[in-house]
This record gives sequence, C-alpha cells and structure tokens, in this order.
Amino acid sequence: MTSILACAVLTLALLGYIFWPERTLVLPASKTRLDYLRERKEVIYENLRDLNFEYRAGKYPEEDYAAQRASLENEAAEVMAEIDTLERMRTA
Repeated sequence: MTSILACAVLTLALLGYIFWPERTLVLPASKTRLDYLRERKEVIYENLRDLNFEYRAGKYPEEDYAAQRASLENEAAEVMAEIDTLERMRTA
C-alpha cells in the first residue's frame, strides 16, 4: 500500500514539474538588419556551393546552371552592398 502511495506521489510530482508553466519567459534576442543580411549571405553562398556540386554531378543543364548562378550572384552582390552600407553607417 505504501509503495502505491509513494508511486502516486512521485508521479504527481513529476507531472507537476514537467507541465507547470514557467514564470519567466525567455525572449529571443532581436536581430538587427545587419545580422539578418549576414545570415542571408551565408545561405546564398551555401546555395552556390550546392548548385556547383549538383552541376558537376550532371543534375543541371548548362543553361539552367548559368541562369541560377547569375541569379544567386546578383542577390549576393545586393546583400554585400547593403552590408557594406550598413557597416559604414555603423562606424561613422
């Protein structure tokens, strides 16, 4: 009988611990435009690496590869230009 009671108390304590709402909320750190652009730049570079790999593996015809590569390079140039502008404004 006591072991059943001990198990019930332990179960209730565990359920209370697991499902009890927290009093303090953890807020995510706010990202600046510069942080967002740096992350975007990394994603674009990763996409370029993947595109090159898949082209070499024969998954893309020359025309599609060239068009996608040009599009990604243009986007990277725009992102880099905005990063440079924001960094210059930040240091000024």
